[in-house]
Amino acid sequence: MFYIDEELKKLPDAPGVYLMKDHTGHIIYVGKAINLKNRVRQYFQSSKNHSIKVRKMVQHIASFEYIITRSEVEALVLECNLIKKYDPKYNIRLKDDKTYPYIKVNVQDPFPRMMVVRQMKKDGARYFGPYTNTAAMWEIVEIIKNTWPLRTCSRNLPKDIGKERACLNCHIGKCNAPCEGKVSEEEYREMIDEVISFLNGNYKEIIKKLQQQMLAASEELQFEKAASIRDQIMAIEKIEQKQTATLSSMLDQDVIAFAKSPEDTLVQVYFVRQGKLVGREHFYLEGTEDETIEEVFRDFLVQFYANATFIPKEIVIERKPSEIEVLESYLTQKRGSKVQIIVPQKGQRHGLMELASKNAEVTLSQFGEHIKKEQERTQGALEEIQNAIGLEKLPYRMEAYDISNTQGIQSVGGMVVFEGGKPKKSDYRKFKIKSIYGPNDYGSLEEVLDRRFNRMKTEGEGNSFTKMPDLILMDGGKGQVSVAEKVIARYQLNIPVCGMVKDDRHRTRGLLFKGEEVLLDPRSEGFKLITRTQDEVHRFSIEYHKKLRSKAQVQSVLDDIPGIGKERKKRLIMHFKSVENLRNASLEEIKACEGIPQNVADNIYQYFHK
Repeated sequence: MFYIDEELKKLPDAPGVYLMKDHTGHIIYVGKAINLKNRVRQYFQSSKNHSIKVRKMVQHIASFEYIITRSEVEALVLECNLIKKYDPKYNIRLKDDKTYPYIKVNVQDPFPRMMVVRQMKKDGARYFGPYTNTAAMWEIVEIIKNTWPLRTCSRNLPKDIGKERACLNCHIGKCNAPCEGKVSEEEYREMIDEVISFLNGNYKEIIKKLQQQMLAASEELQFEKAASIRDQIMAIEKIEQKQTATLSSMLDQDVIAFAKSPEDTLVQVYFVRQGKLVGREHFYLEGTEDETIEEVFRDFLVQFYANATFIPKEIVIERKPSEIEVLESYLTQKRGSKVQIIVPQKGQRHGLMELASKNAEVTLSQFGEHIKKEQERTQGALEEIQNAIGLEKLPYRMEAYDISNTQGIQSVGGMVVFEGGKPKKSDYRKFKIKSIYGPNDYGSLEEVLDRRFNRMKTEGEGNSFTKMPDLILMDGGKGQVSVAEKVIARYQLNIPVCGMVKDDRHRTRGLLFKGEEVLLDPRSEGFKLITRTQDEVHRFSIEYHKKLRSKAQVQSVLDDIPGIGKERKKRLIMHFKSVENLRNASLEEIKACEGIPQNVADNIYQYFHK
């Protein structure tokens, strides 16, 4: 605490971001302040006005650091980036990061194409979306492809006109072949204008045109073509019915409402594009029991729009968020033009807001119960494991390890991570074994664990290798556990290690802890979690091993020995049955193998006994 008192004296009267750390150096909270000195000091003053969450956090603060910024908006951006990077325990975290697709028409080109993209750039193209309902978007794409013969190739036109033959789309009537000069820029541009009009929602003009084409085809007795056009008209009418106009202003808006339980908050977002409701999405924020809805909305808006490819002109929100002026400045900078945050009191906006709010309540009652049950299941499983092996604290982060090889060939190691009883795939790691030759699982495991904990010292903060596991699980018994304990002792760490023991039918039987087997009830959630973890690390390691083997033909350590080619390698494996038997063979036994010259036998013996 003396260290913190000294650091508090050095705090500047300036805007910036502060990072709270626990005794292991991990960042547990990131905050923003217009005045760092005043804000940070508040945490270490009287706790009467502090929420339960803040009091709990302060108990774990061992040190802090800060970064000065030039403005409050700059501090807001930095805070958002650091929360995303470090995922601090006590910050509200929006985990449902989603990117929605857009339909892009590169109108700046002489012969534009239509594409589906995930990011909107300032490249002169026209973008339509974002589409929260991807199925509906692909319906629109298919209608356009069937109605207008647009090019899909990436040729540089008009530069490449006539250089190559037209593709299959030309021959089946899906493209009018601008690559062969069969259509002029003016004619192609007229077609693109119709596509853009369609994407803007002007369906009636397109339907009218298609009806004329259908009648003309039927009069010419081209009934198959007429039926195809009829199907296109029906598809467009179906799309038109789905998109109900909600506002007469034709504005782009996001409408944001909420529903709150005692512990968590569900935020519902309605996406309105050009006055039409095109989709909705909900986001479940856990651990908001001590947060006001104004603070929740503030954190949600910053994180939701941090990587958004599109920010609407208006954000209609149910409750005025904290620091609304700073948020508007931040969003305006990101959009490049004025963004307003509006809390409606009446009118069309208020009506849509009420609809979003009611839907949020309904979704929370359904989704919230599911989350609660899932949390009880995973939390209960961790508590069962904790009690079964007598751990001091809950094994929130568990790391499991396994080795996969084929007779010592292409050995690999796999590390999977479970946090809170759920797999955290972003922290999974693969290891290609470098120092061990042959089927030596113990040596391979030692290399994997040594590399894992060595990188703990060399990697920067926030990397998965810097996070300490609460429990290590080895796919195996006493030998594998012994290897892990040896490496952990080498790095002077105190991490419990368990072996995941299997029965005669290669199914999970129980845990091996401190030399004794611990059996769990096969019907319990704890046993099911151990089984899932063992299956997952086994699957992950084997998949990596198969992937490496599929990239090249099966290799062995014999490939590195001078004088051994494909035929001699085959002879050796047939004679000794395995690389391990060859490793243990004497020089005379190797020379006795048919087709192996004396100098090559010497090379083999020296390689394995160097």
